[in-house]
Amino acid sequence: MAAGLVVGAGGIGWVALRAPAEAEAASEALPLPPDVPRLAEGPDYERCLGLVRTDPDEARNFAEGWEIGGGGEGARHCGALALLAAGEPERAAERLEGLGRASGASAATRASVFAQAGQAWMMAGDAGRAYGAATMGLTLAPDDADLMLDRAVALGTLGRYADAMDDLNRVIALDPQRAEAWVFRAAANRHLDKVDQAAEDVRRAIALTPDNAEALLERGIIRQLKGDTVGAKADWQRAVALAPDSATADLAQQNLALNEAGPQRR
Repeated sequence: MAAGLVVGAGGIGWVALRAPAEAEAASEALPLPPDVPRLAEGPDYERCLGLVRTDPDEARNFAEGWEIGGGGEGARHCGALALLAAGEPERAAERLEGLGRASGASAATRASVFAQAGQAWMMAGDAGRAYGAATMGLTLAPDDADLMLDRAVALGTLGRYADAMDDLNRVIALDPQRAEAWVFRAAANRHLDKVDQAAEDVRRAIALTPDNAEALLERGIIRQLKGDTVGAKADWQRAVALAPDSATADLAQQNLALNEAGPQRR
């Protein structure tokens, strides 16, 4: 690695579990993706999930009362998501894992709950537990590309780049249009000192999504490693312009500052 390059938390260079819009949502601790796994039906469940988005404390109070009144899995699921939205990811992750194990829902639904648990563990800074949750989910849904991608991110955070590569290869085989998988594979290849392969992977990502800030951050790192300081600077500036209030922009700004400081400051 070039001296002074900033490549992200844990030194992996991938900074999001999902595409840029979802990464922004995660930074605000909103845990609900568009396709929340359904552990219940009915107005109480819908009301509770709506409160998670708008008033997490009230959602938690509602879920607790609902559970006492026999709300079952729906109440427990909503209560866990309320904890996550309120900034208690570790407690939320533990509860989501428990639901994933004990739920009577379908295998696919339980796998989605384990996916939520894994994302909560990542928010809590525990990549090892995130890896475990994703692995449990994959035992229920072996071809779930989202879970494979989540597990790859956890593995990379743990420095297990070769293992992450196995999952990323499977994701790309299932869905070669998945730009974030190409970005993460580029980062993994770079950390395995396969810079030419990393450059090809990030080229594929940018061909699919030209305005992908994470891909531009990664391409800038690769260009810097290859001695293209001008190209690296252009990529990092573009990443900042595309996602100015993101972790990606923070890393790009740090690299730009180091670039401007010159070799004597790196």
